[in-house]
Amino acid sequence: MVSEHSESTADEHSAMALKILVAGGFGVGKTTLVGAVSEIRPLRTEEMLSEAGQLVDDTDGVDQKVTTTVAMDFGRITIRSGLSLYLFGTPGQDRFWFLWDELSQGALGAVVLADTRRLEDCFPAVDYFEHRHIPFVVAVNCFTGARSYGAHDVCRALDLDQGTPVVLCDARDRDSGKEVLIRLVEYAGRMHTARLLDSVG
Repeated sequence: MVSEHSESTADEHSAMALKILVAGGFGVGKTTLVGAVSEIRPLRTEEMLSEAGQLVDDTDGVDQKVTTTVAMDFGRITIRSGLSLYLFGTPGQDRFWFLWDELSQGALGAVVLADTRRLEDCFPAVDYFEHRHIPFVVAVNCFTGARSYGAHDVCRALDLDQGTPVVLCDARDRDSGKEVLIRLVEYAGRMHTARLLDSVG
């Protein structure tokens, strides 16, 4: 006879937790996305924007932003029974990029958030993950008042590798954010499986 304790221990061992990065330019909605989907109170390392920071932080198009992430955001979401995602939101400004190498260790993949008003801001994140062969999806955060572009247009503008998914989302909406994460997990799973097959072929 199997005890309840044995069953719960088996469940814990069969549970899988995957590490996901949420990256993108300054003010694109990374903290918002992590907060919207997280089932726990998200950890945030935000500081008020200072006058000194105005010299290096381009706030054009995000004039109402008053805080910025200086280390990372952290949240957790359960996709289905036995599968949880640990979300790490990266800082967007150049001066904090030294943290990216630490955060990306052991990551399954990444979400690169994009704002069509400032599309060039996500180029560094796209380059970072492409050069390190970390699977990623581009999630276009559809801001109110921003001109809408189709996924194909964004893919062309960013010169993405063939097959890299581009999805439209609302970073404030839990269901929308969860759909982005599911797309990433599916895509990263296919990429890792293909690499494994190549390595044994």
